[in-house]
Amino acid sequence: MALPTTTIGGLAISRLVLGSNPFFGFSHQTAARDSWLKRHFTDERIYEVMQAAAGLGINLFVSGPQPRFAQLRRRLREETGFHLHWACTPGGEDLAELKQDIDQMAGWGVEICLPHTCWVEARLRVGEREVAELREALDYIRQCGMLPGVSTHRPEVLPIANERGYDVETFIIPLNALGFLCPFEVEWQAHIIAHCPQPVICIKPLAAGRLTPLPGLSFVYQRLKPIDTVAIGVLSPEELREDAALAESLLTKGAESRELAASRSKHHLRRRS
Repeated sequence: MALPTTTIGGLAISRLVLGSNPFFGFSHQTAARDSWLKRHFTDERIYEVMQAAAGLGINLFVSGPQPRFAQLRRRLREETGFHLHWACTPGGEDLAELKQDIDQMAGWGVEICLPHTCWVEARLRVGEREVAELREALDYIRQCGMLPGVSTHRPEVLPIANERGYDVETFIIPLNALGFLCPFEVEWQAHIIAHCPQPVICIKPLAAGRLTPLPGLSFVYQRLKPIDTVAIGVLSPEELREDAALAESLLTKGAESRELAASRSKHHLRRRS
């Protein structure tokens, strides 16, 4: 498999990357599912998914700050020789707490540091066309030796950041056919991404499991720039391999026939020879 790549701040990044919400227990569906995910995703199961990513050439992991991820990433490098780049999203109640997270990430060897949407949106001033304290936060990330970015659910942050000349190498923002976690119509979300000069990491392509991969990934990739990439969360190495094969096909050949999940109710749809 040879997934196409893009470039973020000089790093060659695959155009499908590994998300992490399932590892945290964030299903975006029910409390019961969150609880199951937290029990299910032991360090060993997360490592199995990371191993699958390495085998597929998926070379970026997107997550919030957790020491366990730093340890698993180090283990992957030691055991396989594969370096999984890390895009991490610090948070905090104020700039001082954000900087504490940033310091920790620098110590973990994180390459791309993007203040999380909860921190960014608390400081978004749409009327003034600015994000308060963001410039200082991004400068601090750069001083700590990481590539600065911004994670947000608010599409207006992208043009505001560029109008203000903030030091941003990449953005994280949701995009999916259902408009899940997109605050405006999905066509506006796609429009903002398409007109953003920086590469964008699109999250929630399957609307947290509300879409299946073929329509979900087809919709997103058709609307992205060639420099953008997509982060996807999975429950198993098998899911990641299936999603990666689909992404490669969509990016290199366009839509094609895929094997579909079958059940008894589909029996009458099958052609009989």
